[in-house]
Amino acid sequence: MDYTYDVLVIGGGPAGMAAAERAAELGAKTAVVERSALGGTCLNSGCVPTRVLAKTARLYREVRTAFDYGIVVQEPAVDWKKTVTRVQETVQRVLQAKQYDAMMERLSIDLFSGQAMFTGEHTVDVDGQELSARSFILCVGGAARRLPIAGADFSVLPDEVLALTELPGRLAIIGGGHTGAQLTTIFNALGSEVLLLDVAQRLLLTEDHDVAAFVGQSFLSKGIRVETGIQGIEGITRTSANGSFGITWTKNGEAFTADVDAVIMAAGWPANIPGLGLEAAGVETERSFIPVDDYLRTNVPHIFVAGDANGTSMLVQAAVFEGETAASNAVLGANRTTPHHLLPEGGFTDPDYAGVGLTEEQARKRDSECRSVTVPYAAVERPIIDDRETGFLKLVTDRHRELILGAHAVGENAVEVIQAVASAMAAGTDLATLARVKFAYPTYSAIIGRAARVALREQASHEPIGT
Repeated sequence: MDYTYDVLVIGGGPAGMAAAERAAELGAKTAVVERSALGGTCLNSGCVPTRVLAKTARLYREVRTAFDYGIVVQEPAVDWKKTVTRVQETVQRVLQAKQYDAMMERLSIDLFSGQAMFTGEHTVDVDGQELSARSFILCVGGAARRLPIAGADFSVLPDEVLALTELPGRLAIIGGGHTGAQLTTIFNALGSEVLLLDVAQRLLLTEDHDVAAFVGQSFLSKGIRVETGIQGIEGITRTSANGSFGITWTKNGEAFTADVDAVIMAAGWPANIPGLGLEAAGVETERSFIPVDDYLRTNVPHIFVAGDANGTSMLVQAAVFEGETAASNAVLGANRTTPHHLLPEGGFTDPDYAGVGLTEEQARKRDSECRSVTVPYAAVERPIIDDRETGFLKLVTDRHRELILGAHAVGENAVEVIQAVASAMAAGTDLATLARVKFAYPTYSAIIGRAARVALREQASHEPIGT
């Protein structure tokens, strides 16, 4: 068959653009189909806008504590409309910096705007135009969903937050994962009274238990009402014409109701696959995702999936990594995998949290003799200087080979600290080498060297010692 393209990428988010660039660099005739805007949810209405809001919240917190440093300022206030404008402006600046158009022109990548729908194993229809390809890479991402409860339409999805006309005085957030936790921190800092609801027994289920517990306690100390282990949300009702709502949930068999001004539903992120016509290509789905093998292939070998849609990881860095891997496998043959354990993750809450590799619980299931060491932020000088000494870094190590199995942190700049550990893990750096690294003074990353030295001393003495 004479194909229109060697590789056709469906979806122009982080995974899709990484896949298209890699495929074209390898010499494949490549095209991208995008039904909305290049950059996907992450750049346009997800990660980037949320990070700008987190920056806003941080500035607001710092201004309110300026007098502690001898700086006299008037009592700050939040201009929500100005905040929204700032977010929108920043999104455009980020998109311009990505230079997608220039990259596609340089590599002769074609772009089709519209909905792609499979009509066969090697063909798709894009709004009436038929295209064919030797290989496909599905990078359609995920989509926020509303729970099937009464009054769900009264809620706001995370990518609709900027549509709020004013800062809610009372806010309920459903979902205690990465998105829900970050939005909780943001609106709490900006002055909203926040109620956080989750059916899980604790927040941040994918994070190390100690990190999640620390974040949860921090939320409580800030006056956030956290209700985990609930049995479910019964419904949302409008209680007044001016936009107030009642949200009802059950816990331990008892019903509870709270009056709020807005409800954000941050529970669930299924693959964005409706309308793709996967059945025409014979592609199987499972629990709202498209399962893949270690080489990111679906059950149809020439159709790959990268990013959120395969259900493996909901991280942008994972999506980019998978996009590049899928493209290489599609063009050169399927023999490359994606080592997800080396991908750092984290959230910009207050305090920040992050992790890479195995959690302590995961490590102990594999090796009961593994070791962990926890060093408080107050053990190094920079957090004290910044009045941000609340937090810790935990290293999980292999007892026999002195390798780092995982690292987890909570506190100021936790994401940057973990990124440095991730780099060391990717290079195969052992504890002894890491302990000899000299870190600039005074920095947050200095805690890495401190933790490595403590871990070495504990392994030598076979018992916990002070930091």
